[in-house]
Amino acid sequence: MDPLPALSRRNFVRLGVSAAALSPLAGLGAQAHAADPGSSGRGGDPWRGLKVGIASYSLSKLPLDAAIEAIRRVGVNYVSIKDAHLPLKSSAAQRKEVARKFLDAGITPLSCGNITMSDDESEIRNVFEYARDAGIPTIVCKPTRESLPLLDKMVKEFSIRLAIHNHGPEDKVWPSPYDPWEAVQSFDERIGLCIDVGHTARCGVDPAEAIRKCAARLYDVHLKDLSAIEVKSRPCEVGRGVLDIRGILQALLDVKFARLVGLEYEKDMNDPLPGIAESIGYERGVLSGMKQG
Repeated sequence: MDPLPALSRRNFVRLGVSAAALSPLAGLGAQAHAADPGSSGRGGDPWRGLKVGIASYSLSKLPLDAAIEAIRRVGVNYVSIKDAHLPLKSSAAQRKEVARKFLDAGITPLSCGNITMSDDESEIRNVFEYARDAGIPTIVCKPTRESLPLLDKMVKEFSIRLAIHNHGPEDKVWPSPYDPWEAVQSFDERIGLCIDVGHTARCGVDPAEAIRKCAARLYDVHLKDLSAIEVKSRPCEVGRGVLDIRGILQALLDVKFARLVGLEYEKDMNDPLPGIAESIGYERGVLSGMKQG
C-alpha cells in the first residue's frame, strides 16, 4: 500500500522537482542524474525510455536562444520546433543553423510544427524542404483531406514522416485522433498522426486508449493537462488537472513509443518556465514509479 496519499505525493513531486528544475545548475544536475546508474529508471534513465521533450510552441514568446536555454534548464533533451523559432520562410542555411543551435545545447529536434497546410503543391514542398534542411524526421501538421494523395507522393520523395494533429471538437476536419487514423490507412505508412491528449479528451476519447489503438502510426504526442474536460477547458500544469497522466504515460510505455512526447504548455505564455518545470517534474516523478513497457 502506498504510504503517501495521492495528493501528498503529487505535491512532493511538483514542489521538489520543479524547484530543482529552475535552479541555475538544473541542466547539469539532470544530465548527471540520467548518467547515474543508481538513478530511477532502467539503465539510469529517469524517463523509462520515453523521449520526453518540449514543443517549442510552449516558448513561442521567447526568442530562440532564450527558448533553448529554457529547455536545457528543465533537463530534457528533445524538442519539436515551432515556426516562431524557425520561420517557414527561411533559407536552407538558416534552417541548418537553428538545428545546430539546438544540437549544440544537447537538444535533438525530433519534429516540427504544428504546420497548417493548404492544397498548394509548392507550399507543401517548402514544408518538406524545411524539415529536410533542418534534419527533422517528422512534420506535425494539419493538412486537408484532399491533399493526402499529394502528401503520399511527398513522403516517398523525402522519406519524412507526417503526423496529422487532431485539434478537438472545434476542428471540422481532424477533431479526434481516429479521424486521421482512418483517413491514412490506404496511404504510405509514413503518414500517421500526432495525438494531442487534451484535444483528444475534449472529443470524449480516452487518450490512453487512442495511443494503444493508433500505435502503429503514432509519430508524435503533445502532452498537457486540463483543468476540466470541456469544449473550452483551460490548460494547466501537468498534474494539477483532470487528465489521467499516469494512464497516458503507461500506454506510451506499453506500446514502446519511440518518438517525441512533447510537453505543450499553453498557460502563462508570457512567463512559461515555472509551469513547464513543474509539468516536466511531475512527469518524471510519475515515471519513476512505473514499469517499463
